[in-house]
Amino acid sequence: MCPEPKRSGIANLARGSRNWQGRWPKTPGRLVGIFLIRIYQLTLSGFIGHSCRHIPTCSEYGYEAIARHGLLVGGWLTARRVARCGPGGTCGIDNVPEKL
Repeated sequence: MCPEPKRSGIANLARGSRNWQGRWPKTPGRLVGIFLIRIYQLTLSGFIGHSCRHIPTCSEYGYEAIARHGLLVGGWLTARRVARCGPGGTCGIDNVPEKL
């Protein structure tokens, strides 16, 4: 069982947003991916969320991965992360890689 990580060190929470605030190119693929993640965060996350074992949460990770690396690579990183989040998976701080 993983200990609950502390969230006080996340810089985005100080800015009032739970998603990555860095600059990213607004390409059509990225916008579609970010839109889908935001729809999930605003609708389904309250019902099926609250079970992520990582910091940042899986949807926050997906938002940043797609914004930084594009829809295909960011989507792949997000899918790998969600697979690691299940029972028997890893836990703790898992940031999006800056470079691949």
